[in-house]
Amino acid sequence: MTTIELKRLLIHRIIEINDVSFLKAVKTILDSKIDSEMLLLSPEQKMEIMESKKEIEQGLFIDQESLDKEVARWANAR
Repeated sequence: MTTIELKRLLIHRIIEINDVSFLKAVKTILDSKIDSEMLLLSPEQKMEIMESKKEIEQGLFIDQESLDKEVARWANAR
């Protein structure tokens, strides 16, 4: 069963349920999953991200392949 099929099945099954306490329990489970996936950032972290985005826009970054080569050269020079 694919993810989409499972979601559709669950939606149809939930629609048929009239037990309010059970539906509240399902909501609690769903809310906890959403909350655990949400990443809360401090103001300092948000500022770092904004500054990093600006640096990327200005081309002030190094791609992974170039970095790997640079690290390899550094490691071989030791």
